[in-house]
Amino acid sequence: MIEVADLRKEYEGFVAVEGSTFSVSPGEVFGIVGPNGAGKTTTLKMLAGLVEPTDGTASVTGRDAGDVETRRDLGFVPEESPLYEEMTADGYLRFFADLYDVPRSVADERVASALDRLGLEHRGRRIGDMSKGMKRKVAIARALVNDPDVLIFDEPASGLDPLTTNRVVEFTRELGAEGRTVVFSAHNLYHVESVCDRVVVMDRGEIIARGSVEEVRAEHGTTEYHVYTTVELPEGEATANGRHRRTVTSMTAVESVREAARAAGGEVVDIRTHEPSLEEIFLEIAGETPTGTVQSGPDRDGAGPDGGPSRHDGDATAGPEEAARGDREAETPSEPSAVDGTGEP
Repeated sequence: MIEVADLRKEYEGFVAVEGSTFSVSPGEVFGIVGPNGAGKTTTLKMLAGLVEPTDGTASVTGRDAGDVETRRDLGFVPEESPLYEEMTADGYLRFFADLYDVPRSVADERVASALDRLGLEHRGRRIGDMSKGMKRKVAIARALVNDPDVLIFDEPASGLDPLTTNRVVEFTRELGAEGRTVVFSAHNLYHVESVCDRVVVMDRGEIIARGSVEEVRAEHGTTEYHVYTTVELPEGEATANGRHRRTVTSMTAVESVREAARAAGGEVVDIRTHEPSLEEIFLEIAGETPTGTVQSGPDRDGAGPDGGPSRHDGDATAGPEEAARGDREAETPSEPSAVDGTGEP
């Protein structure tokens, strides 16, 4: 569905993307993650045909990404998505349906369905009077009016409140379940972990890791086991309720802690698994402070002093504030097109 080979983009000596190669299968939700300035936006714009590569190739649905006909087969939502604020949501979306030659009866059904699923009320309200979250939902609905097989979202939940963010993330998951191919970038790695089939991790324009989240974790991360005992042990730390915690990295070490606890007249009362988050993995493989900010949800272990529930156990919340965009992506120019709401298809 999407094939990228040795993709490179340079702006007057500044390399924004270097040698990217990956493929995305039909019906797959694919994440491009990394800090500000990693080259995510430039990559997505090349896939959408809005930026011409300096070198390499990118094809979407079997055609060159720069082919104007390719744009009719995809929907694109840029991070900054200007809308026609004097129009209502209904009118705006029907206008774009007309640009794609969608029959009025079909357009009405698609518009209503998309807005219903996104939970957008007051769709007859002037767009300029809408909140940022409502405008984002309109932009996402716009990407669906031509019923595309491929959707490209750049930071779809950027700057939104937690409730709207969760709705957008859930909607992205639903699109993949329908068989659509979705490629999106994100700072919030908790959302990526919850929805993506596979990811590539970018830093300074290059892909530094790839695979499913579990594959990336297995290759680059270290699983830890937090063993809680009723007695104090060497290299352990005290917690509430009379417990002590020892952190080890293998089940053999867990058994050693169990034996040590018994020898000291105590026992193991709990064992919790801490799997590294994508953020932790990124910081590890980047080898230094990243070029921007990568965000995640709560700490995966999340165990408080009393060894309480962790995110690994399914108790999670998310939605930290998004950081400002970095210099690399801020310098990326865009070209007018109906797929980003500023021109004709």
